[in-house]
Amino acid sequence: MILLRDILAHAEAFAVTGRTDIGIDSLQFDSRKVGPGTMFFAICGSASDGHDYIDMAIAQGAVAIVCEKLPGSLREGICYAGVNNSKRALGIIASAFYGNPSAKLNLVGVTGTNGKTTSVTLLHSLFRALGYGTGLLSTIRNQVNETVVPSTHTTPDPLQINELLHRMVKEGCEYCFMEVSSHAADQQRIAGLTFRGGVFTNLTHDHLDYHKTFDAYLKAKKSFFDNLPADAFALVNKDDRNGVVMLQNTRAWKYTYSLQSMADFRCKIMENQFQGLQLSIDGQDVWFRLIGNFNAYNLLLVYGTAMLLGQDKIEVLAQMSRLEPVNGRFNYVRSDTGITAIVDYAHTPDALQNVLETINAIRDHNEQLITVVGAGGNRDSAKRPVMAKIACNLSDRVILTSDNPRFEEPEDILSDMQKGVEAYQAKKVLVIMNRYEAIKTACALAKPNDILLVAGKGHENYQEIKGVKHPFDDKEVLHEIFTNNNIVNS
Repeated sequence: MILLRDILAHAEAFAVTGRTDIGIDSLQFDSRKVGPGTMFFAICGSASDGHDYIDMAIAQGAVAIVCEKLPGSLREGICYAGVNNSKRALGIIASAFYGNPSAKLNLVGVTGTNGKTTSVTLLHSLFRALGYGTGLLSTIRNQVNETVVPSTHTTPDPLQINELLHRMVKEGCEYCFMEVSSHAADQQRIAGLTFRGGVFTNLTHDHLDYHKTFDAYLKAKKSFFDNLPADAFALVNKDDRNGVVMLQNTRAWKYTYSLQSMADFRCKIMENQFQGLQLSIDGQDVWFRLIGNFNAYNLLLVYGTAMLLGQDKIEVLAQMSRLEPVNGRFNYVRSDTGITAIVDYAHTPDALQNVLETINAIRDHNEQLITVVGAGGNRDSAKRPVMAKIACNLSDRVILTSDNPRFEEPEDILSDMQKGVEAYQAKKVLVIMNRYEAIKTACALAKPNDILLVAGKGHENYQEIKGVKHPFDDKEVLHEIFTNNNIVNS
């Protein structure tokens, strides 16, 4: 239990009524989870307004209310705190409630359209290998040292974040690497956190269903850097034209990384094969198990971050050379007949183009490249025809299929995608709504040494249809099809 006055001091409240010398046992913004001794945050959401549930929260035991609009009738014995932004207050107070755990860690946030999950996961693996207690907050999973905690969002809500950070501190973590999504920045989910550093990967077309315009999407990302403290570092990809934009107005120490121009951290691709990458980083030639130009950027980001965190160069590069690819990112499933299937999470135009360009740069072009790709429902629909066009331009055969249709009709999503197929390309495109059948057809079309790319879902082990998550794992499906056709995975 913590005294209300001790955490309310951080709330930036414009009005406080009632006693503040009472104990607070928990924080909640969901009225259904309120119990005795709770501080309830009335938050205006897209579907409902938490202010409508204040009376319910009080009836269930709430003793303090944080709200943007004070009720007309105030209950005796209840403390009300009026704030300008309840979402921001939630983050700030959650941090105070849990003892400001982010300030007790070296917390580094990574933001951008692509590469966030790979980068933070590699950083977590690297710092574990270097012998540190290390936490991870990512799309794939949250992790406290080696203990995995299920993940439901790219960035959890402020209560989950601070609870996890508090647990990391208790379990001896010194570092935490965290994905910072544009939604999280815009919704104040990272308010109250103390970052040691912020890192930017790239910015391409995505999430316009939420942000509406690219400029709003950019500003959401930039707000993360604008709010970094003066003693933090900001490391950005100089080869992305938006990298320097992220550095504008930040108080943090500014650093850049690049494959194409002068920067604080640079590398050169010496070899790019299906077996891995040989890079020259900071004058050292190192072989890595990851593949493709986009992973060269991810590896350089990891190296630069480690250097800014004061690690030894040679030890870092030695441990980085042992890092394995991240689950769902350019993972292989091979058959005995020599068919190479690649499963990748690529679900944006830029990510899909990066993966296909990487494959085309490595292959000898005596084989077919068959791409199976879809697009998610209830998300940015403008990227659908763009992704189909990229797949057609960079593949020999294309199968358009369902991804996670969510509450949309798969036929409508596929119709949007087909708008990106030029008339002269129509002969090499199949539309198969059932994802299992689409992958099975791709395997049937493939000949020895051909390459299949199954894109869009990567690490996901489900397909979301009408609010229900049905078990579906692209890698397992490929294993099953190869096995059933007596071309057992090797």
